[in-house]
Amino acid sequence: MQAYTVHEPPSPPADRVDRAERLVFIRDGYSWSAAIFAPLWLLAHRLWWPLLGYILLIGGLEFAARAWPAGAGQLGLLVAALHLIIGFEANTLRRWDLDRRGWQNLGVVTGRNGEESERRFFDIWLPGKPILSTPPQSGVMAADVAPGALRSTMRRLLGRRS
Repeated sequence: MQAYTVHEPPSPPADRVDRAERLVFIRDGYSWSAAIFAPLWLLAHRLWWPLLGYILLIGGLEFAARAWPAGAGQLGLLVAALHLIIGFEANTLRRWDLDRRGWQNLGVVTGRNGEESERRFFDIWLPGKPILSTPPQSGVMAADVAPGALRSTMRRLLGRRS
């Protein structure tokens, strides 16, 4: 089973479909891509502060390795350890960034994969949200319809009898 946290942007749209499309699901667990390609992963997810911290930390490690007489081998181990830690904390960094930008955490959902988790979340979340829809844009103008046809169609749609 995989666990996902669900996040909603600040000032979401009123319509539940538009609102649902803007939700972000972040998987909980280890991120191999973040561990292997840490700076590129941070850049791709626009995590600017963690990327700056990564660059400063790597620069500090490089400076320490040059000052330390036997630092070349240890530098590789320290960078590997840093990448390992980033792999564990990558999705936590994404959650932190969303929280910092004002996103709301709606909860946690579990499932066998991402699609099942989304389905389970929306099965619970959607019924409680209002339906707002705009009338479809058709090429027919109200003046083009016979006066009684519109009234009878509305009564039929609303379940009223004339």
